[in-house]
Amino acid sequence: MVATPIGNLADASPRALEVLRQADLLACEDTRTTRTLLARHGIERATLALHAHNERAATAKLLAALREGSSVALVTDAGTPGVSDPGALLVESAHREGLRVLPVPGPNAAVAAYSASGFVADRFLFVGFLPAKPGARRKALAALDLPWPVILYEAPHRVLETVEDLAAQFGGARELVIARELTKKFEEVVRLPLAQSAAWLTAGAHRQQGEFVLVLGPGDAAAPGLDEGERVLGVLLESLPASEAAKLAARITGAPRNALYKLALARAK
Repeated sequence: MVATPIGNLADASPRALEVLRQADLLACEDTRTTRTLLARHGIERATLALHAHNERAATAKLLAALREGSSVALVTDAGTPGVSDPGALLVESAHREGLRVLPVPGPNAAVAAYSASGFVADRFLFVGFLPAKPGARRKALAALDLPWPVILYEAPHRVLETVEDLAAQFGGARELVIARELTKKFEEVVRLPLAQSAAWLTAGAHRQQGEFVLVLGPGDAAAPGLDEGERVLGVLLESLPASEAAKLAARITGAPRNALYKLALARAK
């Protein structure tokens, strides 16, 4: 599994290039794209296409080659194979047959964008591409209000709609990093509130072109026990005033009393 540059061809590591030189066969998402990288570094190897539309058939051919003792290097058009790209089926099949699988680490667009985001967190969630249809996309976003950064990929013809949906879902104050054309000539990385993100994208026609990584800043951590506290509160409000119900629900569940009292008042209204 050989990671290849996400834009700047000079980002290919010496080890990755050496593996590509020595492999008997290169499995490529698009052989034309890979040949551009190979030509840049003076490499000539046999190639076989492995992409989303032929993955099963190509996997069978590659497994046969591996069984015969050939070495196979798997690459995608950019970045790390298997991360929002083809390759997982081949790797899974190789593992099941007891064949040796090794990663050759390197560029990855999600990690590159996160490293330039400045969001401080001990974890992040990588989502990849959201659903293309607006309704399904908004439904998916509803599950992403998390206390850590969320990393998305998006196509240029949908990026504006997605940013608008993000603002509607999470509010204009939440911050977003827009990373466009990473490592390429027109690379841009900007961090700004969601309320300003759509305007940034529409400020110039070029800003909706290229490949995008979006890093949504972390949301507020959920109050501990609040869901359970709200359930208990609802039962207690059937027979107790708001202040007493909130106090007792807090003692039972450990949820914050003030938050429960606000919920009780809201229910009363």
